Amino acid sequence: MIVRNQLKYAQDRLFKGKALLVFGPRQSGKSTFIAQLLAQNKNKKALILNGDDEDTVELLSKPNSTKLKGIIGKHKILYIDEAQRIKDIGIVIKIIVDQIKTVQVIATGSSAFELANKTNEPLTGRKYEMLLLPFSYGELVQEFGFLEEKRNLEQRLVYGSYPEIVTNPADAAEHIKLLANSYLYKDLFRLEQLSKPLLLEKIVKALALQIGSEVNFNELSQLVQADNKTIEKYVELLEKAFVVFRLPALSKNVRNEIKKGKKIYFYDNGIINAVTGNFSPLHRRNDVGTLWENYVISERQKYLAQNQLDPKTYFWRTVQQQEIDYIEEIGKKYLAVEIKWNAKAKARFSTTFLDAYPSSQMVITPDNVEDFLMPNI
Repeated sequence: MIVRNQLKYAQDRLFKGKALLVFGPRQSGKSTFIAQLLAQNKNKKALILNGDDEDTVELLSKPNSTKLKGIIGKHKILYIDEAQRIKDIGIVIKIIVDQIKTVQVIATGSSAFELANKTNEPLTGRKYEMLLLPFSYGELVQEFGFLEEKRNLEQRLVYGSYPEIVTNPADAAEHIKLLANSYLYKDLFRLEQLSKPLLLEKIVKALALQIGSEVNFNELSQLVQADNKTIEKYVELLEKAFVVFRLPALSKNVRNEIKKGKKIYFYDNGIINAVTGNFSPLHRRNDVGTLWENYVISERQKYLAQNQLDPKTYFWRTVQQQEIDYIEEIGKKYLAVEIKWNAKAKARFSTTFLDAYPSSQMVITPDNVEDFLMPNI
């Protein structure tokens, strides 16, 4: 069982008078993570409920303190999986945090748009939140070692790093296809807002084919034959379902900077290849550079999430096509990153950018990727 880097973060926040909410996509390992957390607290009796079960939904309906005390009994931990399925889950957790103070609530959900909406207002000041994504480069290095994980890079670029894929590499193609269909479509179509399955599939595939390029919603709407507002809504839902995330363009000082551009990346490379139907090995592909770019930037997002870091992140480009792949801004400091699959390729940092944004620079290749994805080692 691969130990997750956020286990200590979660453990340190138990029994501090707040609920612990764990968000993340389906099959990212949330249940296993909570099992590891409960194992560290085996002296605390835990009650485990699942929002997918109809009797659990009924049990927690119309909550009040007397009813909840009767349900919890002598348990010291209440763990609710798929908590977003429970209608009044925010009120349930609020009552427990406020009135049953000896009990620690842990809630997980694969639908951030549902769980967050149901808990934000009732749980103001009453919750810790964490995002659990598929295995990170750092977690896999700790499990397999630097040398083995370097050897596994091609596997990660093609099939991704979901737990089931990592632990069963022989069936990677079959499993990542099932996983993509499960959480890309099944969960999202539970929502009333998504009424056109074919349109969503077209949008996801179009985004997967534009990794590393600016995404223009006007062009996308023409490609998939839908209006801009519909495209924007679907992309926002894909973000909230932890399928994709966006990088905006950095624009503060230079006259010719692109001001409203955006790039969209996937949290997992395997999903890109599943929706495009391309699992060819790297030596047969002409998109290795974009797969590597998506991998490095998505893995950096995992590192930031695991370490509770929240810099502003961007790409940078001018109308003259000067470009920086990835930028982080913390305070008034910038980190500029160029991402190259070929370690011998020369990377140039535009003097226009460096004059406007004094920064440190990194060029990330497979030879030094650990410097960016495991900087604390």
